[in-house]
Amino acid sequence: MPGHIKKTTGPDPDPSPWLCVSAELKDKLKAKPYDPKKSVWVPNKGDGGYLEGLMESKDGAKVTVNVGGEMKVYKEDVVDQVNPPKFDCSDDMAGLTYLGNACVLWNSVIRYKNELIYTYSGLFCIAINPYKRFPIYTLRTMELYVGKRRNECPPHIFAIAEGAYQGMMQSGCNQSILITGESGAGKTENTKKVISYFATVCSSGKRKEGEASLEDKIVQTNPVLEAWGNAKTVRNDNSSRFGKFIRIHFNAAGKLSGADMVVYLLEKSRLTYQQPLERCYHAFYNLMSDQVPDLKEKCLLSDNILDYWFVSQGKLTVPSIDDKEDMQFADEAFDILGFTVEEKYNVFKCTAALMHMGNLTKDFVPVGKEEQAEIKDDTNAQKVAELCGIDCEWMLTYFCKPKLKVGTEWVQKGSSCTGAASSVSGIARGIYERSFRLVVEKCNETLCDPTMKKVSYIGVLDIAGFEIFDYNGFEQICINYVNEKLQQFFNQHMFTLEQEEYVREGLDWANVDFGMDLQKCIDMFEKPMALLAIFEEESLFPKATDKTFADKLMSNLLGKWSQFAKPNPRPDPDAHFAVIHYAATVSYNLTGWLEKNKDPLNDTIVEMIKNGSNELMVASFADHPGQPLEAPKDAPDRKKKGGGKTVSSVYLVSLIELMTTLHSCEPHFVRCLVPNTHKKPGDVEPPLIMHQLTCNGVLEGIRICMRGFPNRMLYPDFKMRYAILGATEMASSSDNKVATYALMDKINFDRQRYRLGHTLVFFRAGALAGLEEARDDIVIKLVRYMQGEVLKRMRTVVYEKKRDQRELIKVAQRNFRKYMSMRDWGWFVIIQKTRPMIGQPNPEEELRLLEEQANNVWGKYDEQVQTKAKLLEDNVTIGDEKKALLTQLESEQGNLSVYHDKQAKAASGIVDLEGQLSVAQETLVQREQTRQDATGEKKLLEQEVVSVKKDIDDVDVSIQKIEQEKTNKDHTIRSLNDEIANQDEVINKLNKEKKHVSENAAKSMEDLQVAEDKVNHLNQIKNKLESTLDELEGSYEKEKRSKANIEKERRKVEGDLKVMQETVADLERTKKELEGSIQRKEKDSSGLFGKLDDEQSLVAKVQKTIKEIQSRVEEMEEELEAERQGRAKAERQRSDLSREMENLNERLSEASGATSAQIELNKKREAEVTKIRRDLEETQIQQESTIVGLKKKQQDANAEMQEQIEQLNKIKAKIEKDKTVIMHEIADARAATDEVARSKASSEKSLRNLQTTLNELGKKIEEANLTLGDIESGKRKLAAENADLLRHLQELENSANMLAKLKLSLADQLGEARAVADNEAKERQSLLGKFRNAEHDVAGMKDHFDEEVSSKENIGRQLSKAVCEADLMRERYEKEGVAKAEELEMGKLKMQARLSEAESTADQLQAKLAQVEKAKSKLSSELESMAGQLDQAQILNSSMEKKAKQFDRIVGEWKGKVDGLSFDLDVAQKETRNVSSELFRVKNAYDESILQLEEVRRENKSLSNEIRDIMDQITEGGRSIHEIDKIRKRLEAEKMELEAALSEAEGALEQEENKVLRCQLELTQVKQEVEQRIHQKEEEFASTKKNFGKALEGMQMALETETKGKVEALRMKKKLEADVLDLGVALEHANAANAESQKNIKFIHQRLRDVQVRFEEETRAKAIAQDNLIAADRRCNANQNALEESRTLLEQADRNRRMIEQELADTNESLSDQTCQNQAISGAKSKCEQEINSLGHDLDEMTGEAQMSEQKAQSAMVDAARLADELRGEQEMAMMLERDKKLLEAQTKDAQNRLDEAEQNALKGGKKAIAKMDT
Repeated sequence: MPGHIKKTTGPDPDPSPWLCVSAELKDKLKAKPYDPKKSVWVPNKGDGGYLEGLMESKDGAKVTVNVGGEMKVYKEDVVDQVNPPKFDCSDDMAGLTYLGNACVLWNSVIRYKNELIYTYSGLFCIAINPYKRFPIYTLRTMELYVGKRRNECPPHIFAIAEGAYQGMMQSGCNQSILITGESGAGKTENTKKVISYFATVCSSGKRKEGEASLEDKIVQTNPVLEAWGNAKTVRNDNSSRFGKFIRIHFNAAGKLSGADMVVYLLEKSRLTYQQPLERCYHAFYNLMSDQVPDLKEKCLLSDNILDYWFVSQGKLTVPSIDDKEDMQFADEAFDILGFTVEEKYNVFKCTAALMHMGNLTKDFVPVGKEEQAEIKDDTNAQKVAELCGIDCEWMLTYFCKPKLKVGTEWVQKGSSCTGAASSVSGIARGIYERSFRLVVEKCNETLCDPTMKKVSYIGVLDIAGFEIFDYNGFEQICINYVNEKLQQFFNQHMFTLEQEEYVREGLDWANVDFGMDLQKCIDMFEKPMALLAIFEEESLFPKATDKTFADKLMSNLLGKWSQFAKPNPRPDPDAHFAVIHYAATVSYNLTGWLEKNKDPLNDTIVEMIKNGSNELMVASFADHPGQPLEAPKDAPDRKKKGGGKTVSSVYLVSLIELMTTLHSCEPHFVRCLVPNTHKKPGDVEPPLIMHQLTCNGVLEGIRICMRGFPNRMLYPDFKMRYAILGATEMASSSDNKVATYALMDKINFDRQRYRLGHTLVFFRAGALAGLEEARDDIVIKLVRYMQGEVLKRMRTVVYEKKRDQRELIKVAQRNFRKYMSMRDWGWFVIIQKTRPMIGQPNPEEELRLLEEQANNVWGKYDEQVQTKAKLLEDNVTIGDEKKALLTQLESEQGNLSVYHDKQAKAASGIVDLEGQLSVAQETLVQREQTRQDATGEKKLLEQEVVSVKKDIDDVDVSIQKIEQEKTNKDHTIRSLNDEIANQDEVINKLNKEKKHVSENAAKSMEDLQVAEDKVNHLNQIKNKLESTLDELEGSYEKEKRSKANIEKERRKVEGDLKVMQETVADLERTKKELEGSIQRKEKDSSGLFGKLDDEQSLVAKVQKTIKEIQSRVEEMEEELEAERQGRAKAERQRSDLSREMENLNERLSEASGATSAQIELNKKREAEVTKIRRDLEETQIQQESTIVGLKKKQQDANAEMQEQIEQLNKIKAKIEKDKTVIMHEIADARAATDEVARSKASSEKSLRNLQTTLNELGKKIEEANLTLGDIESGKRKLAAENADLLRHLQELENSANMLAKLKLSLADQLGEARAVADNEAKERQSLLGKFRNAEHDVAGMKDHFDEEVSSKENIGRQLSKAVCEADLMRERYEKEGVAKAEELEMGKLKMQARLSEAESTADQLQAKLAQVEKAKSKLSSELESMAGQLDQAQILNSSMEKKAKQFDRIVGEWKGKVDGLSFDLDVAQKETRNVSSELFRVKNAYDESILQLEEVRRENKSLSNEIRDIMDQITEGGRSIHEIDKIRKRLEAEKMELEAALSEAEGALEQEENKVLRCQLELTQVKQEVEQRIHQKEEEFASTKKNFGKALEGMQMALETETKGKVEALRMKKKLEADVLDLGVALEHANAANAESQKNIKFIHQRLRDVQVRFEEETRAKAIAQDNLIAADRRCNANQNALEESRTLLEQADRNRRMIEQELADTNESLSDQTCQNQAISGAKSKCEQEINSLGHDLDEMTGEAQMSEQKAQSAMVDAARLADELRGEQEMAMMLERDKKLLEAQTKDAQNRLDEAEQNALKGGKKAIAKMDT
């Protein structure tokens, strides 16, 4: 059952939609109309299922039901109640309140259609094959069921497996899982899922080095068993043709400790015969798949499967099976299971031998009078003998003349060709079965680990379910007998548990033994002189035949056993007897049973095989006695065994063992079902499902369940749900039983329908529905009451509002009347005039308030004037400071050029170092190339082992040098680390200064957010367009599939048309034959008429003849009138059809008159119509001419009769004398004439019927042609639509490409905007520093102002002068001071920015230097690793030199060592590749760090730009202290954010450093792994040496055994000589390879010397660069103080500001371009929507045409049914024609239905696409 999904990437999908009933589905099911009293199920004869209807009335045993508006009458026993909707999709069908067949079928079907394939039915788990893959077998699904009970999770095969596992762990008892079902139901797939569950969840975790784990071995048994035990059948492509019981063993901790299996009843007959739609076992086709290269050569197979008759009788390929892939899996499984190469190839050879034996059966030819079988061409025989390891001549002799022992002498009996062929077939079947069982035993040995303790096991039984076919043979009765035993076992187990629960709950229950229901049938099989005993006796009786066997069964069993009956001739008329099973009565045909049971083998051939050289065949027939020449001497007093074992006896023994095992286990039951016969997902065939539910015992289990109490509820659940029926009764007692009895008695619920236990309430089947009905009545009343209360509350508000309005109207009327009466009264007028003047304000009070407000404002103004004077005084000090700053700036600008020179020198040094790094990388690439060249010359290394020793000494010297250099490098690295620590301190100082810059990021983040919003908007538009594109692609794929389906249907209709044309030709031939027979009968009748004329002698006789002829004339006239009426009717039908055809033509012309191709098609159709009309007119003319001819013949006959009457009157007197003599002759002639007349009339009538049938068939052919034309037009239309869709798809792809480009440009703009934001943040940080300086200045000004205030009293005389000076200073300040102060502040900020940039460049240089040092240290470590590898290679070479002396004596060891060396070299290559890839990865990390430093530099620049922008904003925004305070707060927040960002960057740098350290650790680990692998390979060399020694000893033993025969000895001698020559050649090749490897070692050593020289040069250059770097660092440290005070970056900041402004302008332009592009895209989208609307209109037209064609098809079906009723009573030829016509009609209907489905699918796809585009 394909229930799993092949996972690609990512996490496992959620399996809950395929396991649980969703809330939406529950709501949908509850919305179904339901009447608890009237809703019933009734049988549906159409599909064999059930229909839901409403019971209208009941009359005795008959029920009237309203089914879909139609009243039907049914018997009461076929009508079932419908469960309430809340029970639909129930997880456990035993919990349904009604358990009828219809309820069980409905629950199964509704769950299956909602993709819920597992359902419980009591103890059963029912699995329905979905024929599609669901993600319900993943690891995520397994985790849902681990440790859960069955009622805690949805139904699943994993729940059954987990229940068995928990039962085993809790009770310590062995468990069993019984999986049954028909072929194709998914038994094997569910078995594999159970095994995979245990292998995953219960893994032991133990695994030997180099050996597959136990879990892998258990799983890997499936490919082997499926290849040799599965085959294609009519129903299933991968059907298991054997039963198996797999035991999975566990230890005390619940972990896997082993497994074994037992197989039952392998289908051997499939080996020699397959039906046309079936295939033999997969193994034969796997061998022919060329997956294993040398397999065909060893098995002597050709390249064509058709060359082998045994396996090419049926299907050769299966679409769902890849034979090549299966062969690969089987080959790998053999290796994992521990099969040796020889054992594996022996299995292949045994399998191939059967294929050659099939050809051998065709080679026998008869010779002589006795037709003795002989072989002329022994090609196939030679292949069979070679594969079996026996002598060909003796094999042929014993097949043609087998040996028999008569008394004490051996004689040879001649065989016919049939006997010899059957003997070969028997041997073939025996070899296959025994080798299959031997493979299973080998698998058991592999799976059973003796070192692991086995405490308990879980057995999985995979066996076929109950089978009922049209032909039931030996295999069916065996399977049905097993299922009878299993069903009895289930009945006993199920109701034993049920009754135990009744007793445990304290119910008053009398135990019932339901297991005895099936005991009679089982006794009929097992008792003495019962069916199996008679079968065994007849099989051992030599002269027994099928007839004697059948007679013996009838005489001994019929009448004595109630389960034995006569056969039913309905499915199989040749059946011999029937057995009444629990599921159904099955008729069996026992033809060939005795031969199948005996399964005879040629003992002489078996003896040859036992003495042959094929070890697998020898082991397979070890238990067979064979045909020994001498009796065994070691056991003279041993008891003589009985005759050969029969299949039934072996099967019975294994079945008894199986049942004993099952009785000792705790069982769990799984039933697999096939939903339909055509493997369509979601489709259901109710009769098929009901048949399987019956055969699998599900309905039997439900029947047993209905006799007890299937429904049960806990007391708390019962109270919660049904307390509404009687709350007082429920609360009346604390005893649950008393309260429940009180409730049930209140509602008059019969106590026979329920029982009360200690914790549960038990209900009989259907009882819960009554409770639900009573509860629903009360709930409905309460709901209605609540609705009334709610309506009352709602309407009361409206009522009160209306009432208040009425009262207010009365008040208004009363007040208006009073006003009208008092409006002229004087006092009333005065009151009205004075009322507005009450409460006016006092003007004096308002003036007082205004004066107070003016005084308050003047005080604030005075304070501002004083502050102004104070600030003017402070301006003088600011001017002095400005002058000092200007002088300092001029003095420090000179030092900047020195810094630029130093920076240029450092940059040039960096460029040089980078060049050296590139040179080193090129050198590394060259070394990689040289290493690859060295691997190609490895064979030369073996010849230069001696010279390697000298080179090793040189390498040792070089290694010492390298170690010295390594120590030097370590010293330099330590010094560099100290310098790096100093630089880190400097960096920390600079980071503290950088933190001030981080406060300016808020504004840039706001701008960035705006840009991101724009980008997100564009991304949303892009996503919408992409989704539209995906939908269009999906609709295109659907249209493509529908087109392919229509093409298939068109081909099928064309084939049907051809069949129809052939049928018409056959009808025409039969018509001609009938016309010929009619002519012959007319000649005979004319002869009889002449004889009648001669013999008629009496006038009375003539008068009677005249009357008869007149009556016949009247009958002919009546028939003529009927013919005219039929002709008129046909004419009316023709006119109706012509009108319909004209209407169709008009519609077609209206619908498809757009293109010239359709116009031509219409013309062709019109020409065909005119041709058909012409043919009809010709047939009418022919009919009229035939009628006219018949009339003329009748008139001529009448005239002749008149003349004869006159002549007879003349000779009347003469004839009277002879009257008495010829009376008898006249009577005979009269009877003859009557018979001829009747035959003539019937022939004429049949002729007319045939002509009408021919006309109707012609009309149907015309309709079929029209239908084909419609299909062709639809096809063309679909092709045009597909072309349009392709064009739209291309346009959408172009738009998608444009969007991708737009996205890239937006990303670039976003990066630029981020850079601008970063610059602004930096400028804001500089502004913060300026603001702090300003605060300091303000504080100084305040102090100075205080001093001035204190001295104000002393210098009051100078106040007026100070005021004048203040005015002058104010004017000067406004003109010059402010501008100069701003310029000074900007210069200060720019100098700070330059300082930060210089510091960042210094940091970058230091980081680059550190990275270069790290890269070089890695290079040195790589060189060290290469030196270590060289040492290892030298060690290996020395060991090879020591072992070279032994190579001459043991040639096999050379091959093993050469392979080992090649493997080691491959490993070394892989390691070097890994090292090089690691180097490149480190290099990439270095590049990334450089990029990060560049980004930091850009951020510094952006910060300077931000500082400049903030200065501009400050100059424009005013000088208010409050505003500056706000800006300070905001900048402090930005500072915190930038500090966090800087800490993140530092963390990223630390991560990169950690990555570098991890890389170094990984390199050391790789070195250790290489050393370990080399050590392992040396051990493997020793083991391979031992293995080859053992192999040589085995070959010597084989040679000793082969020396017994001269012919065999000579052949083996030649073979050994050839092997010796091959080994000598191999030795020479090995010596040559050794020489090549030695040359390669020399070359590698030379390369290593060059590398060392280069490395020394690079180290010297590195030392020079380090010295330069140290000097540069010292200069940088000396210049840091000068850089801190420099402020010369003002000009650079101005330039950056201009550049940013230009970039902003460019960004705005690109944004405008993008908006234009968006508008263009929106226009294209609207165009696409218009085109999709036009496509929707076209689809509507197509649906209209489809409906027209459907109506036409329905009318044609009605006409066909009418014609079928008219032709039903005709002769045999007419019946045959009628059957052909019905077949054609069914095919036409099928094609029409498929066409309708295709059009509906296309329509749905188009509508879905339109809906998606609209959304």
